[in-house]
Amino acid sequence: MAGLRAKQKADRARRILEAATALFRQQGYDSARIEDIAEMAEVSVGTLYNYYQNKGDILVATVAMEVTEVLEAGSRILANPPLHVEEALRALVETYYDHSLVYLSKEMWRTAMAISIQQPDTPLSRRYTELDGQLSAQVADLVAALQARGAVISTVDARAVGEVFFNNLNQMFIEFCKVEAMTLEELKARVAAQHRPVAALISSARIV
Repeated sequence: MAGLRAKQKADRARRILEAATALFRQQGYDSARIEDIAEMAEVSVGTLYNYYQNKGDILVATVAMEVTEVLEAGSRILANPPLHVEEALRALVETYYDHSLVYLSKEMWRTAMAISIQQPDTPLSRRYTELDGQLSAQVADLVAALQARGAVISTVDARAVGEVFFNNLNQMFIEFCKVEAMTLEELKARVAAQHRPVAALISSARIV
């Protein structure tokens, strides 16, 4: 019975997030009302507040859902990455980017970023920072995995280089969200071009 209750609770939370993201896209984050989200999710307003205190909580929960799925996809790449550093990086980065607009629009990403900066001491901001940290760690883990297999020079600080790659792809994603006209393909091409010379610098000729 406890398992059924947990499943029902998870299903309600998912319905709320799906309803919220649909309304955020249709009406904009600021215009969407909690009452309308509850109605679309087929829950009462009181039930919705049992899960999320406000729209900001819903937004960061959506970001968390997106990042969780991205990390799962990224872990599959880490399990058997291409042995060419540039190709491995491109595979991971494109996995991140290709999933980035599944739940959130550019406007929703801008709002989440703005809230995390404007309210740095809130749980929402701390959660956003935590998620960024998990993505950064995964990029660093990819560099370390390639290094362990001889594709990256042994003297390279895999953690530091991974953070450099992540900081670049993250900053470029911010630029992507700021410019409505920029496409995902343009974003991926620009980041690949920026990563290419660094990947070449850390690559080893010996691959085992």
